[in-house]
Amino acid sequence: MKFTLISPTFKRPDEVTEFLESLLSQNHNSFEVILGDGTPGDTLRPELKRFENNGHYPLTIVYEEYLSVSDGRNRAAEHAKGEYIIFLDSDCIIPENYLNNIEANLKQNPLDAFGGPDAAHKDFTNLQKAISYSMTSIFTTGGIRGKKNHVGAYHPRGFNMGMKRSVFEAVGGYSEFRCGEDIELSIRIIKAGYKVGLIEEAFVYHKRRTSLKQFFKQVFRFGAARINIYKRHKEELKLTHMFPFAFLLFMITVLVLQFTPFTELALYAAGAFAAYLVAIFAGALLESKNIGVAFLSIATSITMLSGYGWGFFRNWWAYNVAGKEGGLKL
Repeated sequence: MKFTLISPTFKRPDEVTEFLESLLSQNHNSFEVILGDGTPGDTLRPELKRFENNGHYPLTIVYEEYLSVSDGRNRAAEHAKGEYIIFLDSDCIIPENYLNNIEANLKQNPLDAFGGPDAAHKDFTNLQKAISYSMTSIFTTGGIRGKKNHVGAYHPRGFNMGMKRSVFEAVGGYSEFRCGEDIELSIRIIKAGYKVGLIEEAFVYHKRRTSLKQFFKQVFRFGAARINIYKRHKEELKLTHMFPFAFLLFMITVLVLQFTPFTELALYAAGAFAAYLVAIFAGALLESKNIGVAFLSIATSITMLSGYGWGFFRNWWAYNVAGKEGGLKL
């Protein structure tokens, strides 16, 4: 067995079904799929019964009620037979050449661990496409989620993250982190001296959340998790991680200035903020060729940056001012 594909699951039968159906089209013929499922009442497994003898890949479902994301991945990995383990999120759709692209790249450039970017499928809604743009744009995340010109060391993310099974076992798998666990694992792999890299051709279509409210909650947790990672790995807090909080402060400052006598300063600040939003709009329009996606990208980018920035600040405050051991409960 060459590859073991692992995904943690929790309810969402339609989402998991779409994920498993996409894997039926894989051109590769040496892989298995293992789900670490924590669905209450064991209601998901009956919905997936038709995939058990699908003729394309073996499917194993490791079940334990309320299994967390990290525990689900670790438990599933205990059953892996593949030389490489690849962790994917169940809200991803996997292109048919995904595994072939990984195998071809590994032959040319052997890696101990690797990751791939995410993309928006042509059938996604405009909001999903806008969220995808906000999470990957140079104007918002600095290209750290799947670009060759990312800042600093590349850290594979759990939605699309692979490694040799021997590497996963050597570093002890996922930690107890409930959010940011993928980045924390990447850090330990890099610190252990393994060769880690990005495979640009190994992209997945990532559907993400379907409302701005859900998206805000998700990125809030991401921002808070960055502080948890910092508490364990001091050297891993970069200026780019503070950008969302700086954006949040700047946005608040722009709003406050409009109600002060500093008219000229308020005008300059508003102009700078508007220019930044125009850059996001233009970038999204060039990428998507869809004016609706471009307008929504302004809203999703503000949501992402303010949500991440607020989570970052709240957890920093919880640790350093409120004195909460362990920070916010994520």
